[in-house]
Amino acid sequence: MRRRDAEQIGNLVRQFLRQESLEGPLNEQRLLDSWPEILGPHAKFTTNLYIRNQTLYVHLTSAVLRQELMMGRERLVRLLNQKVGATVITNIIFR
Repeated sequence: MRRRDAEQIGNLVRQFLRQESLEGPLNEQRLLDSWPEILGPHAKFTTNLYIRNQTLYVHLTSAVLRQELMMGRERLVRLLNQKVGATVITNIIFR
């Protein structure tokens, strides 16, 4: 006997996350978790990452790396959003 109103579990989970307003925070955490993968070995010079108002704030311990990352800021935003599969951030501020 097959149910006519059966739904895929993935759709139900996404629907639940949207309903409980958890999809945004989950995507933000996925983005923060993907930072070391996108940045590579230079990630060890970054600390205290957080997202506020679609802006990623990154504290750096290297002034040289700060200059380098500022020049590739748009590319980083695009790569991070692609990794998550949603537009989570629109800007990065390096401190």
